[in-house]
Amino acid sequence: MTGYHRGRVRPHFVSILFLSPLIAFAQSPAPEPPAVKPASITCEECPYPYATSYLPLTLYGHDVRMAYMDAPPTKPANGHTVVLLHGNNFAGFYFGAIMDALRGEGFRVIVPDQIGYGRSSKPIIPYYLSDMARNTRAILQKLNIGKAMIVGHSMGGMLAARFAAQYPDLTERLVLFNPIGLTDTRFGDNAAANPDPDEAYRRNLSSTYQSIRASLMRYVAHKPSAWNAEFESYARIRYAWTLSADWPRLARVQSLISRLIVLDPVVYDWPHIKAPTLVYGGAEDMLPGTAAAFQAGMKRIVQAIPNGKARLQLLPGLGHVPFIEDPQRSLPPLVAFLKEDK
Repeated sequence: MTGYHRGRVRPHFVSILFLSPLIAFAQSPAPEPPAVKPASITCEECPYPYATSYLPLTLYGHDVRMAYMDAPPTKPANGHTVVLLHGNNFAGFYFGAIMDALRGEGFRVIVPDQIGYGRSSKPIIPYYLSDMARNTRAILQKLNIGKAMIVGHSMGGMLAARFAAQYPDLTERLVLFNPIGLTDTRFGDNAAANPDPDEAYRRNLSSTYQSIRASLMRYVAHKPSAWNAEFESYARIRYAWTLSADWPRLARVQSLISRLIVLDPVVYDWPHIKAPTLVYGGAEDMLPGTAAAFQAGMKRIVQAIPNGKARLQLLPGLGHVPFIEDPQRSLPPLVAFLKEDK
């Protein structure tokens, strides 16, 4: 992806949006920070695959707006809508390949940027998955969509589980795509059990381009050679945000969101899911520490969703973001599940 212009690098720092601190990814030294211009924390310069619209909301007394893409099908419409829920280190901009694949099969595709991400507002407020689910429902209500297929990747997988449990009548099908939050980590000897938002804020401000790149490279810890130009573009996007005068606000928002991932578990939501569910993704996801731990967690989801509604499909050799690593392999099974019985 393109969209950034080279220029003098200012001496600012880059944040790492919270990733569960379960593994450290060893790698060779990253290159020097790229020469990019400051970029808006509302992602005005980010290359989005489709135009964005905005929904005004009031949250905790703050007037905000929530960005979303609404892409019609490119083939005859099949009458179904898919909602894509992004992960924590991204926003809707990284879903272009999935959007194109779904549109080509007749689906309408809705892609929100959750509040605190992408082109949406960055208020200093509490962040909860239930609020994100309600905000997502508000977009569907605005668009007069009474039922949708919900696909959530990474942290979006946590949100998708919460949405499906909270709004079963709106959820036609569900895909949990390399989700995080596979265990409740609040208890026991766990350094992440009660994250300090002020320490997280200080850590965000003291991060570097090298640390953001290393954090994203954990997505290809199973195969470092899978790092490609698209992954690199996202490291540059995130670095450019830190050159903005508004960077401290985004760093603070990130520190608040980091608490959500630990303190708002969804393992207790899974038994309340009623929709047909595909628990899906790259089998070699290393974020929980090992691929074996990830695979075991995915099996627990399937076992927890009642009435045989869930099934597991893992793709050997692929990691946490299969649709960037190998879209030709990872997208057809996803599309096939959403097209079943259509």
